[in-house]
Amino acid sequence: MASDFDWTAEAIACLRVLWDEGGSTAEIGRRMRISKNAVVGKVHRLGLPPRASPIRRDGSGPPRRTATPRVRGPGLPPLPSVAAARPVPATRPPPVPPPAVMVPRPPARQPCCWPIGEPGMPGFRFCDVPAKPGKPYCAEHAAVAYAPVAARDRPDGPQPRHAPEARIDAHDLTA
Repeated sequence: MASDFDWTAEAIACLRVLWDEGGSTAEIGRRMRISKNAVVGKVHRLGLPPRASPIRRDGSGPPRRTATPRVRGPGLPPLPSVAAARPVPATRPPPVPPPAVMVPRPPARQPCCWPIGEPGMPGFRFCDVPAKPGKPYCAEHAAVAYAPVAARDRPDGPQPRHAPEARIDAHDLTA
């Protein structure tokens, strides 16, 4: 199949002739050495008359074939069973215990998920301190994990919040 196929006037004329002959899109594609999708697309763009669908939706047409009934022949005799030879006395099923009463318990405290060390290295572990409720980390690690972005990115760490520092402009340095 050629991917660099150009629809020349001769190719379009050939497509029209093959389409009028009633060939399938796959057959036209094989004859023209292009994909059937290229044929379908060009037929659609040229506005050629569509083909009748081979799928019947109205139920008309030849009746559907029904499955042929199976031939029943002689079967094998039933296997002798030990259970059939000796009757089993009827027993009552064991009594069902009453359902257990569920006592609500406070949720178990999960350990902190803060990694300590380098994964894959000996000594790697997670912090074992109980995590804060609703958080994956203990109080100490939650303070680090949930610090404001601006405070985390400063090289000297979070700064106290107070009045902004005095600003020095370039023209103040020239005087």
